[in-house]
Amino acid sequence: MAQNVGVQLYTVREFTNTAEGLVESLKKIRQIGYTAVEMSPFGPLEREELKKVLDGEGLSFPSTHLGVDQILNDFDRVSETLLFFDCRHVASSGRASDADGYKKLAADLSQAAEKLEKVGIALSYHNHHWEFQKYGDRTGLQILVDETDPKVNFQLDTYWVQEGGGDPIDWIRSVSGRIPYLHLKDMTIIDAKVHMAEVGEGNLNWPGIFAAAKEAGTQWYIVEQDHCQRDPFESIAISLRNLKAWGIAG
Repeated sequence: MAQNVGVQLYTVREFTNTAEGLVESLKKIRQIGYTAVEMSPFGPLEREELKKVLDGEGLSFPSTHLGVDQILNDFDRVSETLLFFDCRHVASSGRASDADGYKKLAADLSQAAEKLEKVGIALSYHNHHWEFQKYGDRTGLQILVDETDPKVNFQLDTYWVQEGGGDPIDWIRSVSGRIPYLHLKDMTIIDAKVHMAEVGEGNLNWPGIFAAAKEAGTQWYIVEQDHCQRDPFESIAISLRNLKAWGIAG
């Protein structure tokens, strides 16, 4: 069954540094077939003009990435801007050097999630590979799962979980009910080195990942590829083509 599918603009970041480049990139993304974008930050356009472009292209803006400190220290401006775009989901990333650091991050995330929930916005934590370092018997990511308020969700990234030595399927199941958004990127080997790949072009177990995500209540799949082996627009087109072939994207 088709799901909500979007693309993270970080994938095409080299083309969005100017207002003209951002507008053209959004047009290309819509022409490829995406109907939603995850933006972080909002780009080189005034918000009124950006909203006009998004609306004109038929692109929704359901999610963004912001630092937890930015949310806490500039909450009124941040929340007002998100609501202007009807953006109801924020993902934050972080990094700590020990267990106490991850506990502090968990407390900050919980505080931010509580504030955002009051205005109708959900917060997720987006992982990379470094959260899989162990501190005693728990990884940094497990500390965040254990120590955060249940209001804090997790925007797991399939590639980074795998690179960290985790199993994306197991981790999706472990945060069931707390994973409204999932980042999709594949992993492949080229010349004996690990590389990011288009969804479906690498070695991840996508049938298992999608089955686990469905069971966990995931609502959105966001395609992202930090580094591409070809033109990034071609890469996101390949990912979407594969998702459509599997019946994941409409």
